[in-house]
Amino acid sequence: MLRPDPGQAVRLAEIIANLHELIRDATYRGWLGEVEGLQVSLDGAGQKYQQMRRLRSQATIIEPGPTRNSNAGGDR
Repeated sequence: MLRPDPGQAVRLAEIIANLHELIRDATYRGWLGEVEGLQVSLDGAGQKYQQMRRLRSQATIIEPGPTRNSNAGGDR
């Protein structure tokens, strides 16, 4: 499974806002099939957004540890 890029969270939030607007418009026009399809897209986008938030909160900084010396066993 592909992991979403947390750096794209702002873009995804804009997509979610647009989907809400499209759902409102389709509901007003009585396009029930369109509403259903848009809702599926909105649900998927919401799940990806939550996944991005979890990834961002779990991000840790990994600092390099000591490196192995090629002569660690002594000179032979």
